[in-house]
Amino acid sequence: MANASSPLDALTALALTVVLTTVLAAARPIVKRTLERAARASDDLVTALLVTGLLLAACATDRFGVHPAIGAFLLGAITPRGAPAVERSAARLQAVIVPVLLPLFFVDTGLHTDLAALPAHQWGWAALVLAVAVTGKWVGAAGAAWLTGCDWRWSALIGTLMNCRGITEIVVLGIGLQSGVISTNLFTIMVVMAVATTAATTPLLDWLTRAPDLTPTTTGEPITMLTEGPGTTR
Repeated sequence: MANASSPLDALTALALTVVLTTVLAAARPIVKRTLERAARASDDLVTALLVTGLLLAACATDRFGVHPAIGAFLLGAITPRGAPAVERSAARLQAVIVPVLLPLFFVDTGLHTDLAALPAHQWGWAALVLAVAVTGKWVGAAGAAWLTGCDWRWSALIGTLMNCRGITEIVVLGIGLQSGVISTNLFTIMVVMAVATTAATTPLLDWLTRAPDLTPTTTGEPITMLTEGPGTTR
């Protein structure tokens, strides 16, 4: 809607995106069979097909007037899980994206985040945004955990993990800035919030997990903390 020149253009973009989503969902069995046949030939062919499909889906939504990331997401959503060749190809793509493209993305985000240009009176808004963000995530998640039978410590752990925004928040903010939905100053405020809540996650988890007897009191399944990498816990 921010990029559309008229309400009709916005509705057209929405309708085309719905059509693309429907087509991709209907084509999921075809995609699965195609990737299975490609896997019999080589992993290189699977990787080539995935990259080609990703770029075509991103190009389609871009032509509709919707951000390319939406098209890439839709392609990822219909890609079958569990196939060894697909998993290996995804790992190969991550081997390039994470060490090469991801730092460049953060550099670009940093270049659009100008703390010095933020007016002094808007730092109060920044503090309010941070307070609302933390309250909404932490209190909502920790309160729900406590009400379902977890003790205060496990509830605090769940709230702390849910309060971690990470890269997803930065991606969404970048889309909003490029689309003109948010201003540069609001982008800066939101990035400060995302970075602050993400950076606070590890120290808070360390502090909470030092206490003894981290056994949840709920009668349901035990909560498992999965370490995905250095400094990253889910």
